[in-house]
Amino acid sequence: MNLTSPRRIVIGDIHGHYNGLMTLLEALAPGFEDQVYFLGDLIDRGPQSSQVVEFVKNSSYQCILGNHEQLLLESFPNGQVFAPALQAWLQSGGRATVASYGDAGILLEHIEWLQTLPNYLDLGDLWLVHAGVHPNLTIEQQTSHEFCWIREEFHSSPQPYFANKLIITGHTITFTFPGVIPGAIARGQGWLGIDTGAYHPKSGWLTGLDVDNGKVYQVNVYTHAVRTLPLAEATIQVEPSRMMSRSHALRL
Repeated sequence: MNLTSPRRIVIGDIHGHYNGLMTLLEALAPGFEDQVYFLGDLIDRGPQSSQVVEFVKNSSYQCILGNHEQLLLESFPNGQVFAPALQAWLQSGGRATVASYGDAGILLEHIEWLQTLPNYLDLGDLWLVHAGVHPNLTIEQQTSHEFCWIREEFHSSPQPYFANKLIITGHTITFTFPGVIPGAIARGQGWLGIDTGAYHPKSGWLTGLDVDNGKVYQVNVYTHAVRTLPLAEATIQVEPSRMMSRSHALRL
């Protein structure tokens, strides 16, 4: 590993925690040649969603669409309020996002930018997506619903989706996987989950992954603790058989 080489840095779900993001980026200290990617869910639940979106929008970093951005976009189709979708979004953390916007014009500007976000990014050996993929569908057959919302079918698949690409996701808080402690990275069959639950009081950890150097950078938005761990030390393996049992239990 050569720490002077350009890095690919992937950041998990921020959920409106702008101050935590700034502390994380200070710890990561991305250089001019480093590539930084956001896995979506910039908004909702945390107190500073508008600041997070404004920062990412005006940065040189790339971002994909998360399910919370999708909820916002569905609430304002063609710039107009769609009440049923708006109520669903507000009940899913959107109230905190609305409170962070003092100017409706900025919100509409941000909505226009969010509409341009891709569902996934293919980096060759890495494939970035918010939630995952359906294991029984080709990429062309999948929609933003799979990319932004899927959980059980993806996580319980016994085989990697790609033979030569590692999928990195957010969306599902890692401590909700069997045997995974708060703050840990979850590893499945061909995927890593790095949503460590920044907004959740049980965790508070916001994660940035330096993929090429195998390093995990984390900031706790509640305690303000900062730590750096080797990826191998920060990761807990998730067995598909245990996920299948969990999926069955959730359907009961």
